[in-house]
Amino acid sequence: MSSTHEDAGGPPTATPHETPPDPVRTAFDRGVVACGRLAAWLVFVAMAISVYEVIMRYAFASPTSWVHETVVMLVAVSFAFGGPAALASNRHIRVKVLYDSVGPVARLWLDRFNDLVAFLFCAGMTYAAYTMFWDASHNPLGEWQLERSGTSWNPPFPAFVKGVILLALAIMCVQSLLHLIQSLRGKPAPKVDDTEGTA
Repeated sequence: MSSTHEDAGGPPTATPHETPPDPVRTAFDRGVVACGRLAAWLVFVAMAISVYEVIMRYAFASPTSWVHETVVMLVAVSFAFGGPAALASNRHIRVKVLYDSVGPVARLWLDRFNDLVAFLFCAGMTYAAYTMFWDASHNPLGEWQLERSGTSWNPPFPAFVKGVILLALAIMCVQSLLHLIQSLRGKPAPKVDDTEGTA
């Protein structure tokens, strides 16, 4: 049985049992959404090893030296990739009072303005993240040396997380540039159902 139906000859819509796919603007966005869904599983991994830590600490009196830092790293990576995923599916935080009160032509110009500001912001943040990662991955002599946590385990997670932040911002920079090109060509941003999940 098909999972979609048509209302009075209209376009196919999702059935009540199926979540509609995220609206994306480019094929690049589609890949970002898929990677974002994979990154979301890092939170489950963080939860699982946290349970392991509780069991080891309180049932066997043998606490670990690695769980806390690993959990912080996994959640940080998941959050970092949440930005590109939200931008890809047009689910970033926005105030739509002005946007919803104007016509299609004005909305397209607002899309262009928003995409330009987003690109400039992401470009600036990518540069800032690059300098932050450089400092975390090189010593004062310019030699490769990863920043470490300074604990007894001392993993290079600080440098790794800063590298992930750089990657996420670079992805958002590419996304916003592609969105700007589309809006300049007259293609509006896809609409998102903000009532999804409400009664």
